[in-house]
Amino acid sequence: MEDKIAILKYFNNSFEIIENGTHVVCAVSGKKIDLDKLNYWNVELQEPYFSYVEANLKRDKTK
Repeated sequence: MEDKIAILKYFNNSFEIIENGTHVVCAVSGKKIDLDKLNYWNVELQEPYFSYVEANLKRDKTK
């Protein structure tokens, strides 16, 4: 499969692939996240995060 951004629907403990791809892009840092390494996202905002660091930055920013 070519290097392509996937479109996902995020749920509390999982995600659904809406459009096939190899990765998503972190909403905070812009870093590429391979789907098999995706562990952090926000269900309400429907955003992926590269790591807990970016997830915490976004949480602190939206408080």
